Amino acid sequence: MKLLTILLSTIIIYSQQDTEVYLFDYSNSKPLPTLTNQKNISNNPGYDNQPSFSKNGKFIYFSSTRNGQTDILRFDIKNDEKKWISQTIGGEYSPQEISKNHLSAVRLDPDGKQLLYSYKISRNHSKVLVENKKIGYYAWINSKELLCFVLGEPNSLQSINLKTNESFLVDEIIGRSIHKIPNSELMSYISKKRDLWSINSYDPVRKETSTIINTVEGSEDLTWTNNGVILMSDGYSLFSFHPGYDEDWKFEIDFKKFDLTNISRISLDHRNNYIAIVAEAIKN
Repeated sequence: MKLLTILLSTIIIYSQQDTEVYLFDYSNSKPLPTLTNQKNISNNPGYDNQPSFSKNGKFIYFSSTRNGQTDILRFDIKNDEKKWISQTIGGEYSPQEISKNHLSAVRLDPDGKQLLYSYKISRNHSKVLVENKKIGYYAWINSKELLCFVLGEPNSLQSINLKTNESFLVDEIIGRSIHKIPNSELMSYISKKRDLWSINSYDPVRKETSTIINTVEGSEDLTWTNNGVILMSDGYSLFSFHPGYDEDWKFEIDFKKFDLTNISRISLDHRNNYIAIVAEAIKN
């Protein structure tokens, strides 16, 4: 049973094994947004995934393979420089900046222990943020609260208060993409309860959920622009949906022109100057 638990954790986190993180300049021009200055910022054999931008937009943090395990790598956009942030016995996933000096990340240890930690950027120091919950994915609601994909039977979405150690069950049978909706107090997540998956919103104050739109078919990775537009890929192209304005998904970009396929994770910096995409290169 212990081996099965470890395997399940690994399968949930490792959605792709041979991926790269690509960075583009992003311009929300009309009629279609444009991506320019394509750069492979991981350029590394194995698993490179789960990019997120620093709050000042100067850095990208992502999980990258090193010496047979995944550690947190920081990429300096302006100077084109890399720096390793973590050095532990486990593998780190889903790094997100908490403050100028601290990151959070999920750590999976060789014995199957999987917890959410905080990491000090300037030195190799970490501490557990949430005890006794096997977290797969998460997003910060505010400085004290998290919305988390918690592994179990079934997997569940829970809001967790770090100050009080209280948790609230939001939903079950959910996907890995959890985000804060810009210019609001709401969060978004993927519901997989039905054959057609949906993007749902969650109000952490009222503790209410509602459906925004069904996902692009078969996709569970998205990001939000700073003006409240959802970007999502079917693995080959980029689509957009603006809640309150659009009735359905709109085609935006075909990634074949960039020789990329199997698009999954998408991340924008807060100013929407850059977009990071996890993908595989098309092999000619």
